[in-house]
Amino acid sequence: MSQLEELHARAQTGVLQEGDALVIKGLIECVKVLGQAVDEKAATIKKLLRGIFGPSTEKKDNVLKDKKKQTDDENDDSDANGDSPNPADDSPNPADKSKKKKKRKGHGRNGAEDYPGAKRVGVEHPDLQNGSACPKCLEGKLYTIKPGTEIRITGTAPLQGTVYEREKFRCSLCLEIFTAPMPEDAPVNKYDASAATMIALLKYGRGMPFYRLEGLQGNLGIPLPASTQWEQVNEQAQHLKPVFQEFIKQAAEGEVLHDDDTYVKILSLIKENKTENPERKGMFTTGIVSLNEERTIILFFSGRNYAGENMDEVLEHRDAEEKPPPLQMCDGLINRNVPKQFKTILALCLVHARRNFVNAAPSFPEECAVVLEILAEVYKFDADTKDGNMSPEERLRYHQENSGPLMEKLGVWLEERSQDEKIEENSNLGKAIVYMLKHWKELTAFLRIPNAPLDNNICERALKKAILHRKNALFFKNANGAFVGDLYMSLIYTCESAGVNSFEYLTALMEHHERIQDAPAEWMPWNFKETLSKPAA
Repeated sequence: MSQLEELHARAQTGVLQEGDALVIKGLIECVKVLGQAVDEKAATIKKLLRGIFGPSTEKKDNVLKDKKKQTDDENDDSDANGDSPNPADDSPNPADKSKKKKKRKGHGRNGAEDYPGAKRVGVEHPDLQNGSACPKCLEGKLYTIKPGTEIRITGTAPLQGTVYEREKFRCSLCLEIFTAPMPEDAPVNKYDASAATMIALLKYGRGMPFYRLEGLQGNLGIPLPASTQWEQVNEQAQHLKPVFQEFIKQAAEGEVLHDDDTYVKILSLIKENKTENPERKGMFTTGIVSLNEERTIILFFSGRNYAGENMDEVLEHRDAEEKPPPLQMCDGLINRNVPKQFKTILALCLVHARRNFVNAAPSFPEECAVVLEILAEVYKFDADTKDGNMSPEERLRYHQENSGPLMEKLGVWLEERSQDEKIEENSNLGKAIVYMLKHWKELTAFLRIPNAPLDNNICERALKKAILHRKNALFFKNANGAFVGDLYMSLIYTCESAGVNSFEYLTALMEHHERIQDAPAEWMPWNFKETLSKPAA
């Protein structure tokens, strides 16, 4: 500190000595490094606080809340001084009043049509029937109209049990025992196919661990050990392998393929890491979402492979001679996400690029607001294309006409800021700008390629299912356990995306597992009911 004080005194007099320039340079570099560290730390702390206390989303209004509040305060001050920036804003807009606010989906009471899985019971009138005389006017005739509905909800254990007490007789002379036969409608096996389906749905569909279901069932008086649950789902999974393989084959023919990774724990692989020291120690669950016309197939693969390597295994089933390379959507981690053996047309996730500016917003609110505002407008235009009335070519033209000028404006702004000496390249804002410029071609694929998505959100949502299982079950015991989980999650969430009852579908597969071996393509979620209606060969 004494040396710095002496340097300060010499700087005030305007006479520096030899070596002072080197010290000043060091001080400048120190301030620069500390500024970057504080910038990154502030963004990390802000992100942590946002995750703990909210907001829970990265919507523009939430990210730029402080800036919006400041703007509103400035407008309030100008209004108070009688100098409104836009007097027309205070006048009512008839067009706004004419627009009715759309009711949010999922809000309100559920009608009888919202219970397709409920048992239907017809209730006849005890005194009246079609053609009877009206009991009120005594002159008119009654005719049948649409029945009224009443809904009653009851609670039961997830898995029910029935004890058949079969009557027995013994001969007093020869001691032969005669037992009453089982009812014709009684299941053949102790554990019905529907039991294995329910266990799989709770475990791999809703993240309920075996031990938790064991505790619930035991408390309700129908014990179901965790080991028995695993035996049931594992046995049925071996029967369902042909359907899972067919899922992979049909997913390979998709027009658009999304992929991404999340980490997973597999105990047998963790043990290998400690004893055998493999080249790659990481473990991942890959989510691959295949979109083909109106069909969506969701696949999960858990192990040491990255998403790109799993994508290679899927694309092995693609007819490369008949079909062009698929469009692939992923994030910027290209080394892991892009297949090495098969060619794809790459598009990168715009949300991942946007998130970099969200993280930099606490330190650079003005600059990040420009990017977030432009991308918000682009997503509004993209929402207009999702009404189902646009073909891929019409959607492309719509984006080129409306989103194209916005993205061009954003590209010019990014280029100008990349050359601005006031923005440090290693700061959060600098890194966000560099990332977006580096991947600009892939990030703007939706302006050149029909049907190209803007982001990888559909795959991120699919991976939430694997994350839900990981948070509750924590790990898989071995590779077979991971495969069983991948199989069930793939079948369950593909059903959900197709609007198919996954309980009904899995039960049908398990009950007819011998039939699916020969023609698994006839047992997809979208055609299995037609197959069930046909007589077995």
